[in-house]
Amino acid sequence: MSDKKSYSCADCIAVWKKKGTTNCWSGDPENAPPKPKNCPSNDNEELINECFELYKGNEADAKLAFVAARVEGMCYQPIPGSTAVNARWTRVEDTIALARLMGYERIGIATCLGLLEETKRLSEILKAQGFDPLSVCCKAGSIDKLELGLLEEDKVIPGGFEPACNPVAQAKLLNQAGTDMNIIVGLCVGHDMLFNKYSEAPVTTLVVKDRVTGHNPVSVLYGQNFYYKRLQSQKLVIEED
Repeated sequence: MSDKKSYSCADCIAVWKKKGTTNCWSGDPENAPPKPKNCPSNDNEELINECFELYKGNEADAKLAFVAARVEGMCYQPIPGSTAVNARWTRVEDTIALARLMGYERIGIATCLGLLEETKRLSEILKAQGFDPLSVCCKAGSIDKLELGLLEEDKVIPGGFEPACNPVAQAKLLNQAGTDMNIIVGLCVGHDMLFNKYSEAPVTTLVVKDRVTGHNPVSVLYGQNFYYKRLQSQKLVIEED
């Protein structure tokens, strides 16, 4: 039997739908719903408190946590005479606010070749907001995919030259440029992981690549009962399986 921990905060949606609250989000903690059996807070109080200590003091992690919490509050707008709030800022505005409050100046953009137009527009916005944006494309160096050990048929369009993505180079080039923070714009799944791993500056993702949904992957979750119900009833077919 495995002794690995198993958590599933997603299951608390049933409590949220019924009571409009959960154990960890309640206006009245003393009378909050009980913790479910697999709640991460069970038996992990020491670990959670130890992590929270990182957010106190004057270290970089503490400042980032403080500013992120401030930006979270600033992006909502109270409605007079009501307990409801309106979201007023887009993710781009959130990112600008965080960068400004953190005192960042040089902002790197790790972009997919297919989103150069979006990256150009983002760069113009960042420049207008007083930042120094610089961008590095995923195909930097233009090295053939075949050098990864792929077969010709593994290419998007077999039969011609096709450069491989090089996210580690993207990260190291931006490290070399001395960026204060980096933004991912549309890197492929996996390539984004490598970029995050090798980036010395903190990384945020602005655009998650999803070729089918116009880079809006959460639409698949909203469409589970219709277009994407197949993802709940059958495994995704991959030739290697």
